[in-house]
Amino acid sequence: MRNFLSYILVLFFFMANAQEPDKLVLGFKEYLGYVKKYHPVAKQAELKIEMGQANLMRSRGGFDPMLELDYDRKEFKGTEYFDRLNATFKIPTWFGIDLKGNFEQNNGDFLNPENRVPIDGLYSAGVSMSVGQGFWVNERMATLRKAKFFREQSKVDRDLQVNQILFEASLAYFNWLQAYQDHQIFQNFLDNAEVRLAGVRTNARLGEVPAIDTLEARIASQDRALNLEQAKVRLMQQSLELSNFLWLNDNIPVELNPSIVPDMDLEERIDITLEILGKPLDSFTIQNHPKLKSLGYKIDGLQVEKNMKANKMLPVIDLEYNFLTETPDFITSFENQGYKGGLNFRLPLFLRKERGDLKLAKLKLKDAEFELDNAEIQIRNKTLAIYRELESFEAQNALIKEIVANYNTLLAAEERKFSFGESSLFLINTREGKLIDSKLKQNEVRNKYFSAKAKLFNSLAVVPGNL
Repeated sequence: MRNFLSYILVLFFFMANAQEPDKLVLGFKEYLGYVKKYHPVAKQAELKIEMGQANLMRSRGGFDPMLELDYDRKEFKGTEYFDRLNATFKIPTWFGIDLKGNFEQNNGDFLNPENRVPIDGLYSAGVSMSVGQGFWVNERMATLRKAKFFREQSKVDRDLQVNQILFEASLAYFNWLQAYQDHQIFQNFLDNAEVRLAGVRTNARLGEVPAIDTLEARIASQDRALNLEQAKVRLMQQSLELSNFLWLNDNIPVELNPSIVPDMDLEERIDITLEILGKPLDSFTIQNHPKLKSLGYKIDGLQVEKNMKANKMLPVIDLEYNFLTETPDFITSFENQGYKGGLNFRLPLFLRKERGDLKLAKLKLKDAEFELDNAEIQIRNKTLAIYRELESFEAQNALIKEIVANYNTLLAAEERKFSFGESSLFLINTREGKLIDSKLKQNEVRNKYFSAKAKLFNSLAVVPGNL
């Protein structure tokens, strides 16, 4: 039932573009619009943005204030061994400095002397920080920076993925268009062959042509019928291939009905739809290419990672200082007569792990830089080659158009000579075969020309905003 409903919806949508009473046109722009909006891969690409945002939110969580509560009590046979309460409020900051507030209240008969505090509890406020490892670059800072780069990278990666699925969908549309045009050619020439066969049979009964001509006309008609059946199979295959890219909302796949046909005037609309109109060779720039941007953000993240590994070479020097008071209501009670401080120092003697991690980080960074250089030259050369290819196909289209016109003229002349009895059915079939081949070649060249346009679209990594 859902498939039937989706089919009806598609028919209703394409009804506005109908060119013939019994044909519904699936326009190239409308088709790509459906792919961009509803195809699962396009939706999957949008998840990259959400993943980048979620990763950034998780990294910012390293700077969230934290409340810690530790309560421990022991009582046995009427004796209170200890009753300990320790509450801490901590605020992490960007440069590895933690602001802390603490309340401690301990009681009990067997309390450790160092844990004895006033009856109403002891308050403290202070700061802890690293002055060696983690001072300029710390784990929280590095994670947040990398998350920001990852978020930006996820945006351009999304564009690349959407562009790729639109590129593949475009090729499927062009192949479908070629298969449909080939089918139309064989259908038209089959109709001609059947009319010619009927005429030859009539003339043979009247004795105006040899009876053997009817056999030759029948063979030509059968040959056209065979070609048409083969063209039907190819059209069916390309229609199913196109259906792989057609989805409706709620992940409902759509299968094309035979009454739906492609846009025959695609050449006038393809540049506008793919948004490659007005992009001559001299306007080509590579700096803002999404692929290079993605690699740039990757390098930025690896640079942060390298700085973090270099920072690990420094000794760990953690300092902590807390003012102590029994009366926190009075800010002047936080004096340096009562305090709690500490120092933590740690340094591996050989630093082999740290030096190895730093070397690996440098190698990863260098590898990414090589990848960026290689991608830049590949994109540049590929795009320049496509521009040259388009120029060649424009010339080929002009040539094949003239060839088809000439073969049409030859066939028309041969048919006129045949009507005067100065030619033969064999020559007509030969001329017609050449015309069919030239028309099929014309469709093939046009398909390659459209595919080159799509390759330019893919090479430039355009994401059309008008779909």
